[in-house]
Amino acid sequence: MSKEIKTIGVLTSGGDAPGMNAAIRAVVRKAISNGVKVKGIKKGYLGLLNEEIVDMERKSVSDIIQTGGTILGTARCLEFKEPEVQARGAEICRKHGIDGLVVIGGDGSYRGAQALARNGINTVGIPGTIDLDIACTEYTIGFDTAINTAMEAIDKVRDTSSSHERCSIIEVMGRDAGYIALWTGVANGAEDILLPEKYDYNEQAIINNIIENRKRGKTHHIIINAEGIGHSTSMAKRIEAATGIETRATILGYLQRGGHPTCKDRFYASIMGAYAADILCQGKSNRVVAYTHGEFVDFDIEEALSMKKYINEYQYEIGKRLSQ
Repeated sequence: MSKEIKTIGVLTSGGDAPGMNAAIRAVVRKAISNGVKVKGIKKGYLGLLNEEIVDMERKSVSDIIQTGGTILGTARCLEFKEPEVQARGAEICRKHGIDGLVVIGGDGSYRGAQALARNGINTVGIPGTIDLDIACTEYTIGFDTAINTAMEAIDKVRDTSSSHERCSIIEVMGRDAGYIALWTGVANGAEDILLPEKYDYNEQAIINNIIENRKRGKTHHIIINAEGIGHSTSMAKRIEAATGIETRATILGYLQRGGHPTCKDRFYASIMGAYAADILCQGKSNRVVAYTHGEFVDFDIEEALSMKKYINEYQYEIGKRLSQ
């Protein structure tokens, strides 16, 4: 017999992502419509340990679906990796009557949710990360907004790069994953796309490509460099020294995390939030909500964490061929 869920907690953990507020709103309102109370936990697992826990009503999540960031706040909490700290987190949940918890975040956040499940708290994770690096799902909250933000910024850099006949290295986020770089590289028509999963650190090949493109009459050269490779400024200096072409590095940084979420991020996050509340109310635990093959589904957290994600070879090859 699955235990009856009377109160659901919700927290956001790790890096913030546009659309998290839409997910929070959906969790709160769907749980309440199911006859379940909701408590918001501020600042992620750190806020749980500090008992920063508040009651949430329908009105608590009014007028937030269009906003970036997370109204609950988020923080890193390295101490939550310790078994005794995880057990204390579960006891705090019980103290506040929380018998089910929705965790919105990335794979690190899932490990915390998995630990709480082992300690008797029903948990469900929702993929909230701009990096798109969670293997069990084709969509993560915030990715769509992040790539659109980056795309618009790269368009602007291209304008000035062309005016000054420069080479521009534009560094995008993604941690160790190259999905933001791949998508924006194709969408912005970049001449070179550097992904952590594919880059062989053959800088001479990039230099040769720049020189050949200049001979063919190209007045600019755009290189999209993933955060997992980094060192864009020093790379720009080396390329300028080797080619004689003025080269500038632009690191887009945290602007990719902010801003109003796109329609896709609002819609998908809303469905995922409602789905998470529903499966918790059904007594499920240790699950991750995912979007795959056109459907919203859920996986066991352990299964989800064991999956590997790879850059699509065809998409990567298209990115290279279209830039020529």
